[in-house]
Amino acid sequence: MSQSQTPSRMFPDGGPAADPAGDHFERRIRSFQPRRSRVTAGQADAIRRLWPAWGFDVDGQRVLDLDAVFGGAPVVLEIGFGMGETTALMAEAEPETGLIAVDVHTPGQGNLLALAERAGLTNLRVANGDAVILLREMLPPGSLAGVRVYFPDPWPKKRHHKRRLLQPEFLDLAATRMAPGAVLHCATDWEPYAEQMLDVLTAHPAFENTAPGGGFAERPAFRPLTRFEGQGLDKGHVVRDLLFRRSCD
Repeated sequence: MSQSQTPSRMFPDGGPAADPAGDHFERRIRSFQPRRSRVTAGQADAIRRLWPAWGFDVDGQRVLDLDAVFGGAPVVLEIGFGMGETTALMAEAEPETGLIAVDVHTPGQGNLLALAERAGLTNLRVANGDAVILLREMLPPGSLAGVRVYFPDPWPKKRHHKRRLLQPEFLDLAATRMAPGAVLHCATDWEPYAEQMLDVLTAHPAFENTAPGGGFAERPAFRPLTRFEGQGLDKGHVVRDLLFRRSCD
């Protein structure tokens, strides 16, 4: 299999599309870059077998019926899940919560599907595409019990800061899709981005800091410590958690 192949060519009989939203929506500055790294045989097999039941493309062409998908359970959206280890652990620990995990990384999608099958998870759906289109076009207002953004791309160069996900415009959108009391949980090991997140969230009228006295929060027990995060901590990296509640106003 060539590394240059797109997902649509790798999975002609169904699977994550290379550009699911196509030209239906504006070409804005995006906070992510699609990564076309090699898909292993095991990941490809998981996608071929499991995508029709547990995956969907973010095409922006329909509004999801979350009650039908998750049987009326509260639903949390995770934006960016890497290889999916943390996502699978959280879904296993929270069987009464529906979890939508969205990313554009095909190997990670395959790995998460394989992990979900191995653990017998039924409360997880894997979404392929742009989280902004998913929020704006496919999720009903007030439908989310939480949003999780763990270790997003920090875009460290100053000229790229406009690409960072946590901006006032993103928070405006996320707030409309979160129920009153829902929690937005962010984590990063990039200190300048952590400070920006804190400033932007603190200034937004739709969110309230849950940390006593404001500032950063302790890592909650429901966010597992991953192997990669542990390696970073061993090297002296500082990981910041932010937990902000959607206000009831």
